[in-house]
Amino acid sequence: MAQIRIEDVRKDFGSFTAVKSSTFTIEDGEFFMLLGPSGCGKTTTLRMMAGLELPTAGRIYLDNEEVGQKPASERDIAFVFQMFALYPHMNVRNNISYPLKSQGMRRDEIRRKVAEVAEILAITDILDKPVGGLSGGDRQRVALGRAIVREPKAFFMDEPLGALDAEFRERMAEELRALHDRMNATTVYVTHDQLEAMQMGDKIVVMNHGVVEQFGVPQDIYDWPATKFVAEFIGSPPMNFLRFNGSVAKGQDSIALDGTEIAVPPSIDERSGELALGVRPEFVKLDDASSYRGRIAASEYLGTTQIVTIDTPSGRIRARIPSDATAREGETVGLRFDARTLTIFDDATGRALRSQGNREVLEHG
Repeated sequence: MAQIRIEDVRKDFGSFTAVKSSTFTIEDGEFFMLLGPSGCGKTTTLRMMAGLELPTAGRIYLDNEEVGQKPASERDIAFVFQMFALYPHMNVRNNISYPLKSQGMRRDEIRRKVAEVAEILAITDILDKPVGGLSGGDRQRVALGRAIVREPKAFFMDEPLGALDAEFRERMAEELRALHDRMNATTVYVTHDQLEAMQMGDKIVVMNHGVVEQFGVPQDIYDWPATKFVAEFIGSPPMNFLRFNGSVAKGQDSIALDGTEIAVPPSIDERSGELALGVRPEFVKLDDASSYRGRIAASEYLGTTQIVTIDTPSGRIRARIPSDATAREGETVGLRFDARTLTIFDDATGRALRSQGNREVLEHG
């Protein structure tokens, strides 16, 4: 397997720039997620890494070899697509073995490798069946088997579970992660599903309009979003924003929100103008002793929790509270925030005014 480095990679299609100066590193053996909405540039980035598209500028390294201008045939990678791309006239065994036959491998070696892969994917019992009659989950396993049998340096997967229904998708996500762990493979996986990315990924790149908004481990991206886009895209419900007009000095650890002093993490920068205080729904607490208040507009029961929608002078927010807590529509309630979980954003640029150095405060404070 191999490390993959992307350095200042850009991709233009005529006057349209699909990917803008992306830089990040995928370490050997990582399960790496490219996450973002449709049209954000994640699939184009994957295709450039695979050699299916050549970058307009920048460098791509595979196992310390610069491969940016090399075609796919000269890169030791395997690609798994959303639509399986199996050969319909072949059975499962022949689909999996086809890459090895193309390489001229001996028949006994091919049989051994196909048997090993079939055992890993739990498809030994369907090796001699035609692919046309298989379920979506089994066809995806066959597509994975055809990629795995080659033992490439890296696996590239473009929304491979997108064509499956919800039940199969969740099961296959677990199986893909377990398979990755057994093989210690370097895997790059494109998805628009933030739950899939958080569940499976060691690292995540969040992209929007061709730009890398944030790069890091799932918990850091969730707890310390670098931009408002990341804060809204990651999380269900997404992060709340309470907007205010004012100024924040470097090191300042409180703000005035509608006449109430709110403790916040020390700012790492100075800003003035339109700002936004971000808080995750699970960190909004109902507390009658608090002087910062809002009016309950609605409540949504979710079993173990409920989502309460609250109107405040600075905007509408949602709180995730226990399902047995009392939350009556029309009631005025006090709201309390844990300073360690808050993020201030510049509303104009969308950038956060705090650092991940707050991790120690959050974990040990």
